[in-house]
Amino acid sequence: MDAPNIVIVGGGFAGVECARGLERALGPGAARITLVSPTDYQLYLPLLPQVASGVVTPQSVAPSLRRILRRTELVPGTVAGVDPASKMCVVRKITGELVDLPYDYLVLTPGSVTRTFDIPGLLNEARGMKTLAQAVYLRDHVIAQLDLAAATSDEAERAARLQFVVVGGGYAGTETAACLQRLTTAASKRYHPRLDPRLIQWHLLDVAPKLLPELGDRLGASALRMLTERGVQISLKTSVASVTEDKVTLTDGRVLPSRTLVWTAGVAASPLVDSLGAETVRGRILTAPDFTVPGMDGVFALGDAAAVPDLAKGDGSYCVPTAQHAARQGRHAAKNLTALLHGQPTTSYRHKDLGLVVDLGGHDAVSKPLGIDLKGVPAQVVARGYHLYALRTGAARFRTSANWLLNAVAGDDFVRTGFLARSKGTLRDFEHTEAYLTPEAVAARTGG
Repeated sequence: MDAPNIVIVGGGFAGVECARGLERALGPGAARITLVSPTDYQLYLPLLPQVASGVVTPQSVAPSLRRILRRTELVPGTVAGVDPASKMCVVRKITGELVDLPYDYLVLTPGSVTRTFDIPGLLNEARGMKTLAQAVYLRDHVIAQLDLAAATSDEAERAARLQFVVVGGGYAGTETAACLQRLTTAASKRYHPRLDPRLIQWHLLDVAPKLLPELGDRLGASALRMLTERGVQISLKTSVASVTEDKVTLTDGRVLPSRTLVWTAGVAASPLVDSLGAETVRGRILTAPDFTVPGMDGVFALGDAAAVPDLAKGDGSYCVPTAQHAARQGRHAAKNLTALLHGQPTTSYRHKDLGLVVDLGGHDAVSKPLGIDLKGVPAQVVARGYHLYALRTGAARFRTSANWLLNAVAGDDFVRTGFLARSKGTLRDFEHTEAYLTPEAVAARTGG
C-alpha cells in the first residue's frame, strides 16, 4: 500500500503507451498505475473516416483497454479538475458521481476537443469527427440524406440533402470528404438510380492557401487533383460565415443549400487544462523537454494537451498534436517515471517525424514516409501498413485487415442503423465539454 500511485488521465495514444511502458518496466509492487478514461477502449483516430464510410467497423479501431493493459486499474470516468497543491484529482465517474483521487505522480494526457469559432449557428448545426460515436452517427446521417432525397418531391429539399460541406483541409477533413464522397457515389449508383448523380456534391473548405500543407507542395497538389477529378469541389482561403438547418453561407459570399456541415477545422486542448493554472502556449500546457510541468510537483503533461518543445527541429517550436508524437511521448514518459522511481535523472524527448500518410479511399492515397513522396497504390500500401502497425492489439489488426479485404471484394450494403435518428448529432451532443470544473470549484472541494 506504500507504493506510489501514478494516475494517468486519458486513454488515448499517449496515456495508453505510458501505462504499457510502466507495466513493462515496473514490477507488480513498484507502483500502482491508475488510468482514468471515459471509454473502455483506445480509439485509433486516423481510421475514423473509414468508420464513417463503412470500410471498417467501429470495433476494429477501438481496441479494448482491458485487452491492452494487464496491471493498470481502469477508472471509468473523466478527470473534471486537478488540484496540484493537494495532489488530488476530481473524477466525474460515468455514473455522474464526483470522487477524489489522490496521486503521487500525475500524467496528464486528456487529449483534445474540436476547435470551434464564434460563427452563427455552428454549435447548433455542425457535426464533428473526433469520437467513435460521431463517426458512426455521420455515416447514418449521410446515408439518410440519400434516402430522404429520394423520398421527397420537393426539389429544393432534395438539392439541399445531396450537398455536403466539410470544413478543414487537414488529414481529418480531407480523408472524411474523400471517403464519404466515395460512399455517396457508390450508394447512389447501386441503390438510388433515380437520383441525379450530378446533384450529389461534396465541398471541402479551408482557410489555408494549400491542401494538406504538411505533405509539401507536390503531394498536396496531387491530393487536390485526385479529389477534384472525383468531383469534390475544393475551396481554399474560404470558410463558413454562418450556418442554418438548410444552408451554409461561405466567407466568399456563396450560399450552399445543405443539410450537412462536417466541422474538422483543428483541435483545442481539453478544457481540463483550464483547471490547473499552469502556463500555457495556445491553450496547451507548457512543459519542459522531459514532460514535467514547471512549478507542479510530480505532474507530467504530454500528447495533444501539452506544448512539448520539439528538440528535433531546434527552432523553438513545439511538437505538433499528432498520434505519432503522442504515442512516442507516452513511451518516453514511462521511461522518465521509471527513472524517477529508481532515483535516476529523466531525459528529454526528441523525435523526428517519420512521415505522413493520407488514405483517400479506393486506390487514391498520398504518403511521405521518411521524406519520400508516394501517391496511388504504393502510398496506400504504406498508409495501411502503418495503420496496422500502430493498432495496439492483434485482434484489432486482424479485424481491420479483414474489413479492408471484405470491402474490396463485396463492397458496402449502405445500411442505416437509425443511431440517434431523432438527434442532430452536433458537437454539443458528443463532446461533453461541460463536464469540467472551474479552478475555484476544484479548490473548494479539495481544500487546496
